[in-house]
Amino acid sequence: MYGLFIAIIVFNVIAYKNHHKLTGNQITHIWTFTIAFQVLFDVIIDYKYHGYWYFGKGIEWLGFLPHLFVVPPVNVIFLNLFPFKTKLIKQISFIFLFVIAMLIYESIALLPEPWGYFHNNWWQLWLSTIVDPILLLILLTYYKLICKLEWKAFQNRYKKSPS
Repeated sequence: MYGLFIAIIVFNVIAYKNHHKLTGNQITHIWTFTIAFQVLFDVIIDYKYHGYWYFGKGIEWLGFLPHLFVVPPVNVIFLNLFPFKTKLIKQISFIFLFVIAMLIYESIALLPEPWGYFHNNWWQLWLSTIVDPILLLILLTYYKLICKLEWKAFQNRYKKSPS
């Protein structure tokens, strides 16, 4: 439990002190997308197949804390730090290093209480090693979609009307 509260504070402070690349609209979209996507993923892996759970098995109020206040700011941090205008090898390296950081955090969350709050059944860290890069690529794709939609809305709003 201590680890969860420390993570909530640290990740949110980092995300909101250093979001110079993201607009408020983008942060709102990423936050909402992250919550929806993580809940969907957890419904399948946690509740249907019992791969892992937070605190205890089943739906618990405390289990909403990671969904609402840990993963969304981590995604904001990821997007804010992602080297968009660099070579592909640098982008792949960044994803690789970020996945390592995520695996380290997941290992900490697996510690016994009071520090940890996450429990594995059949889900193992090696599965996260495979799934996490895919999830980050989905996040990047969604972010690029939001950027395109923002640009299109901006162009439509300030398009000169014919006289």
